[in-house]
Amino acid sequence: MHKRIVVTGIGVISSIGIGREAFWSALLAGKSGISPVTSFDTKEYPTHNGGEVKDFNPGDFIQKDKIETLGRGSQLALSAAKLAVKDAGVDLNSLVPDKIGVAIGTTMGESRILEHIDQVCVKDGPGAIDPSLIPRLTANVLCANVGIDLRLQGPNFLFSTACAAGNYAIGFAFDQIRKGAADVMLAGGADGFSRIAFTGFNRLLAIAPEKCQPFDKNRKGMMVGEGAGVIVLETLENALNRKACIYAEILGYGLSCDAHHMTAPHAPGIAKAMEKAMKEAGIKPEDVDYISAHGTGTPANDKEECLAIKEVFKEDSKKVMVSSIKSMLGHTMGAASAIEAIACCLAVKDDKVPPTINFETPDPDCDIDCVPNVARSSKVNIALNNASAFGGNNACLVLKKFTP
Repeated sequence: MHKRIVVTGIGVISSIGIGREAFWSALLAGKSGISPVTSFDTKEYPTHNGGEVKDFNPGDFIQKDKIETLGRGSQLALSAAKLAVKDAGVDLNSLVPDKIGVAIGTTMGESRILEHIDQVCVKDGPGAIDPSLIPRLTANVLCANVGIDLRLQGPNFLFSTACAAGNYAIGFAFDQIRKGAADVMLAGGADGFSRIAFTGFNRLLAIAPEKCQPFDKNRKGMMVGEGAGVIVLETLENALNRKACIYAEILGYGLSCDAHHMTAPHAPGIAKAMEKAMKEAGIKPEDVDYISAHGTGTPANDKEECLAIKEVFKEDSKKVMVSSIKSMLGHTMGAASAIEAIACCLAVKDDKVPPTINFETPDPDCDIDCVPNVARSSKVNIALNNASAFGGNNACLVLKKFTP
C-alpha cells in the first residue's frame, strides 16, 4: 500500500476543447464553453444556455458500426479513455488483461436513452420500444463499454455518487493499484447533456440565466454541461521503466458525507473530506498551493465551500489559490471532478493556475483568492481537487508535482 501512483495519460472531451492541449490552452485563456442549447428546444424553459460539446464527433474515436450501439455517455467516456491511453503511450496489448481496470463516475448515466424510450412509449406504446435499447440503458455501461472496446479484464466499476463521482472513481483506481489488484487503471467520469438534468436544475431554480459566476456576490446559479475526463494511473516504477511522461503524483484522497440534507451543501462535511485527504497524503494545509473548487456558482454552494476552506486553512485561507473551472465549462455532472483532476495535473506540471472567469463583484462570504478572470503563473507543488454532490457526498483528491 506504499506504492507511488502517478498520472501518465490524460483524455478530455469538453465544451472548450477536445484533447489535452486544446483543453488546457482554452482553460488558461479563460475561454467560455457556454452557449445556447441545441440538443432540444428550450423555449418552454426559463433558461437557454449550457455547456454542450458541439464539435464532438464520435467517429473520430469509435468504429462506425459501434457508434449506434453506444449512448452519449458511453461515447464520451470511451473517447476520453482512448485519448488518455494514446497520451500515455501505453501498449495495452503488452500488459496482462486482467491487471488493467476501469473506474468511471457518472450522475445521469445514459439518461438520453431513457428519454428516447419515454418518447417512443408515449407516442406509440411500449410495444414499439426497440428491445436492444434496454441493455444500453443501465448506468454501468459507461465503464463496461470502455472495458469491452479496449479488452480490459481487470476491475470494472461504475460510481454513481453524483457530482463527486469522478473523484470517487480516481480514488478507487488509486487503491486498486496500491493493493496490487491492477497494474494500470483508467479512471474518470462522463456525462452527456440531457433534458432530464436541464429540466431538473431549472425546476430547482439553480441555473443562471446567462453565465456562471462562482464566488461573485451577484452569482445566480450553475450551468448544466457535459463532457468526459479520463486519466491513466500506474505505479511510478512502471512509468519510469517505460520512460513515460508523468503529469502528477496522487498522494491520497478523502471522502465524507454531510448527513445533513439531500441537496444543500454543508461546510463541516466539505472540510472533513479535505482534512481526511491531507491526513492520508501526509501533508499540512500550509503545503497546499492550489484548490480546484467544486465552485458551482450557486449562492449556497460557494458560501459553504468557502466556509470549509476557512475552517481548514484558517489564517492561510486567503493565501491559497482557489479557482472554479465550472465558470468556463458549466457543471459536467459526474465528469466534473474528473476533468478538474486533469486541470490539477496540468497545474502542478506547468505551474499555471486556471482562472475563475465572469468574476465582477467580490463577496464578503467568499473572501478567498479565486484567481479572478486571468490565469496565473505560480509555483504549484500540491493541489487539492474538491467535489461535492447531492446526498452530501464529498471527495477531495491530493495531487503533487512529480519529483524522483
